[in-house]
Amino acid sequence: MANKKIIELLGGSADSLLNHECTTITKKEISLPRPDHIDTIWKDSNRNNQTLKSLQNILSHGRLAETGYVSILPVDQGIEHSAGASFAPNPIYFDPENIVKLAIEGGCNAVASTFGVLGIVSRKYAHKIPMMVKINHNEFLGLPNRFDQVMFGKVKDAWNMGATAIGATIYFGSAESTRQIQEVATAFEMAHELGMTTVLWCYLRNNGFKVDGVDYHAAADLTGQANHLGVTIQADIIKQKLPTNNGGYNATKHGKTSPLVYSKLTTDHPIDLTRYQVANCYMGRVGLINSGGESKGATDLAEAVTTAVINKRAGGMGLISGRKAFQKPMKDGVELLNTIQDVYLDKSITIA
Repeated sequence: MANKKIIELLGGSADSLLNHECTTITKKEISLPRPDHIDTIWKDSNRNNQTLKSLQNILSHGRLAETGYVSILPVDQGIEHSAGASFAPNPIYFDPENIVKLAIEGGCNAVASTFGVLGIVSRKYAHKIPMMVKINHNEFLGLPNRFDQVMFGKVKDAWNMGATAIGATIYFGSAESTRQIQEVATAFEMAHELGMTTVLWCYLRNNGFKVDGVDYHAAADLTGQANHLGVTIQADIIKQKLPTNNGGYNATKHGKTSPLVYSKLTTDHPIDLTRYQVANCYMGRVGLINSGGESKGATDLAEAVTTAVINKRAGGMGLISGRKAFQKPMKDGVELLNTIQDVYLDKSITIA
């Protein structure tokens, strides 16, 4: 049985989330996170020795070291959402060093942020925690706002500062997605040549994904396809939002899918929907990490634990949670990160 704190945080959903059995795509059909992830998944791939070493470096760090799971602190919101919107709730994080300190004190496998944030403290911390440089962003200062990720630097610059990995976002479905796919694919190729791990934020952006008042940007079928495109351009880890519904293809009436996706491969249960995301990551060969989402205050800890339980039981590799951790006092942020990690350390919380 899961520890008492986790059960209390899950509340009325505890039984459904902790005891659900996935019969759509079974756990026997997917590759599960495990301590020897590199040996079982990547040793026969085209990733070079330096890339394997970088990925192992991430998997060997923090409280989740040698479990096959990861807990990553991402703080790139200063560009994506504006520094004011991101750091006003806790102004100490205008200082980049506090971002890295939170990741270290929180027992994270890695810290992900911008060229500027990581670069200004890289000499002090590059050897203390794996750094992941987010190389592209969507800045919202221009008018009108656009759904466009643009490169903010070069992969070689991230390598020179001692980064272990690069991260990038593609807004699949946006008007600029074709160019973004090409740019990120090229960047990932360069990163692998330099021996770096690659992580892709596989997000959807198009007003057409909102139909009759329902938002399908986090639909399991559409995000699943975004994941599949991400592993196609050779991301080593996929970052995706937790699915909130399904049937995006049917609602938008674009693209192609199969009725079996809805009748056989998914149900309405959040673990089954997330299992479909995992399936689209080459049946779990490429790890799926789900994002933590925005901070809502008092419910943050319960929401983070719920997301972690769903991700773990679906066969995911971990959580990448930022705003819920850094938009509060550092002590509380550390507690939240540690509680997320406790879900993955709890052996009684098994794969559904």
